[in-house]
Amino acid sequence: MPTVTRRTRRVGALIRLELSQLLLRRVKDPRLKEVTITEVRVSPDLRQAKVFYSLLDTTRVDETQRGFEKASPFLRRELAARLQMKVTPRLVPVYDDSLARGADLEALIRRVRAADRAAAAARGEDEEGAA
Repeated sequence: MPTVTRRTRRVGALIRLELSQLLLRRVKDPRLKEVTITEVRVSPDLRQAKVFYSLLDTTRVDETQRGFEKASPFLRRELAARLQMKVTPRLVPVYDDSLARGADLEALIRRVRAADRAAAAARGEDEEGAA
């Protein structure tokens, strides 16, 4: 696993902030709308940045990935102008499914709780399990 230093975390956070602003204000590609940048991990030599993004509509992952790959040269140029770094990292988009998995898990918990309440009501118990 690559070494994570304070510097790489700081650069990653800065890139995440700038990319979020660029996606919101400058990128016109409709494939990149409603994208959330969740994290940016920068390599120790600062030459590559993995850009983790999430979507609520998981059916659009492939088209969004293609949009990111097409927009990467523009995004990199804009980052170079904004960040004043010696070397601007190459951007590697990576889909982050943690938000979708979290939403699925939350829905599952809600269904289980509702089933528990229904089973308790069928037995004549209140929510605490007392008869």
